[in-house]
Order: sequence, then C-alpha cells, then structure tokens
Amino acid sequence: MTVRKQDQQKRRRAEIECVLADILSNPHVEEMKRYVQHGSVSTYSHCERVAEASYRIDRTLHLHSNLDTLLKGAMLHDFFLYDWHTGDGSHDLHGFTHAEKACANAKRYFDINRDIYRVIFCHMWPLNLSRIPKSREAWIVCIADKYVSLLETVFGRSSGR
Repeated sequence: MTVRKQDQQKRRRAEIECVLADILSNPHVEEMKRYVQHGSVSTYSHCERVAEASYRIDRTLHLHSNLDTLLKGAMLHDFFLYDWHTGDGSHDLHGFTHAEKACANAKRYFDINRDIYRVIFCHMWPLNLSRIPKSREAWIVCIADKYVSLLETVFGRSSGR
C-alpha cells in the first residue's frame, strides 16, 4: 500500500470516527459485538463496514450526502440487539422486522432525527417492498448494506478494510 493510500485511509477512518464518536462509545452499541450477523462477523463489525462502504460510495461518486445522517444511519441500521440465529422460531421474520427494532433502539439511546430514522427504516428494501429509500443517504446505506452483506455471506470476507 502506498503512503498516499495509507494517508487517505487514515483520514477516512478519522472522519468516520469523529462523526460516530458518541455512538461507538455507547455500551448498547458495544453490545452488538456479542451478536453474529453474517458468518463469523459480528453485528458491530458489519455496521462498521457498512458505514465505511457508505462513506466510500459517497466520496468516490461525489454525492455530497449529509455525512452525519449517512454514517449514523449506517452504524445504527442493524441496532436490534439480539441473536437472530437462535433457531427457536422467535426471529423467523427477522429480515422483515429488524429495521423497526433498530429504529426503536436508535430512538431510545440516541437523539436521532427523522432523516437518520428513515435511513434505518428503509435499509432492507427491496425485501420490504413498501419501504423505498427516499433520500440520497438512505439509498447509499441500502446499497452498501447489500454489498457488505454479500461479501460477508457469500465470500466470507470483509469489504476490503
């Protein structure tokens, strides 16, 4: 890796961490490290990867998103705080219902605005057909989530971090 790429990576990481500082230090968000999302990837790591992929999509395509909305929505999009792999039937509709649980937790533990709420609420489109993303930030997180999930599930790896 070149020095320039390393510097870019450090700047990207610093900017993301600055926006997400209050979220990343929250004990309820830390709890996401206990739950598996895809394969052996924790929900916390998955959300971090989606936040980074969202940032990279926005910056690479010069989309000029609201960074606060984009990154907070990405980090909290799977903030549901349970293991959906239990096999006991309690989470059979997880794909259809976890966005509401993540929204409720995000509202409970953070002062999120309507834009961040909508990013979280719509991230499972097209599975949830009626929840079409309506903002630039919601579209980016929706796409980044599909990309990262594909890498984690099918290829068993991260999104290049």
